[in-house]
Amino acid sequence: MTDATVSDVCGVVVSYRPEPEAIARLVDAVAPQVGAVVLVDNASDGEWKQALARRLSAQGGALLSQAHNLGLAAAQNIGIAWAREHGYREVLLLDQDSEPGEGMVAALRGALRELSAVGPVAAVGPRFHDAREHRDAPFVRISFPLNRKLWCDGSTPTIACDFLISSGMLVPLAVIDRVGAMDAALFIDNVDLEWSFRARAQGYALHGVCAATMHHRLGDARGALPFGLGQVVVHGPVRLYYMMRNRVRLYRIAHTPRAWIAQDVPRVAVKLFLFGVLIGPRRRNLRCMLRGLLDGMRGRQGEAPADLPG
Repeated sequence: MTDATVSDVCGVVVSYRPEPEAIARLVDAVAPQVGAVVLVDNASDGEWKQALARRLSAQGGALLSQAHNLGLAAAQNIGIAWAREHGYREVLLLDQDSEPGEGMVAALRGALRELSAVGPVAAVGPRFHDAREHRDAPFVRISFPLNRKLWCDGSTPTIACDFLISSGMLVPLAVIDRVGAMDAALFIDNVDLEWSFRARAQGYALHGVCAATMHHRLGDARGALPFGLGQVVVHGPVRLYYMMRNRVRLYRIAHTPRAWIAQDVPRVAVKLFLFGVLIGPRRRNLRCMLRGLLDGMRGRQGEAPADLPG
């Protein structure tokens, strides 16, 4: 670590059955930008773990291998706890399908310092690009009936937003102490939304940083819509279960913006139609989504049930 401005940042990476080459690229990209990297692996197999564990240890980090898949949120909390125990002041959260651009962490850190001098800031995040898309993803302000999508256009170095994706998010540990940890009951999906909404409800701001860039794969694939209407992000049936279950949980949480709920309820019908009628595997998609909605109403938490409908 040569840049003193980011030496007290710990990179927290969560993995679950990653592609060995991709996770190695991620570590190679982020390690020179932070004080250390801790990789929390959710019960993956493979020889890649031993080699990567040695590399991380030599750089002052660690690979924390879990015996079972604890989910994204619980794994993030384990990595955050490791960072705190080792004296770091901020954490950079990363998914296994992300790759930071050069200088990303320094840009985030600089923006966080400047913005925090003006008011309380919970986190900052980079603009990210999925190679399968034609442009960077926007930052979002929630409004009704439609959200405001804000792209980096050179008019401002940072963009105030209502949520950030967890991958690439730079968060001071002092903020986590006040806002709280990631909600492990969600397991995966909407973890970043829930934490962002919780932070905003406590008076914190969130900002996208235009000078910070990251490559990130969103979803498993892209599916073509009929009649040339474009493409849609595709997730597997089990992920669709979590998405449906967890959105119901968010509806019931006091700090979730009412405008977001009013927008999201119609999206449930759209997703049921898209993945239950247009995009396969239709039958399994539909059954998993309906089970997710039912389990959400029942208050089920944690890992998906082993008897998800086939």
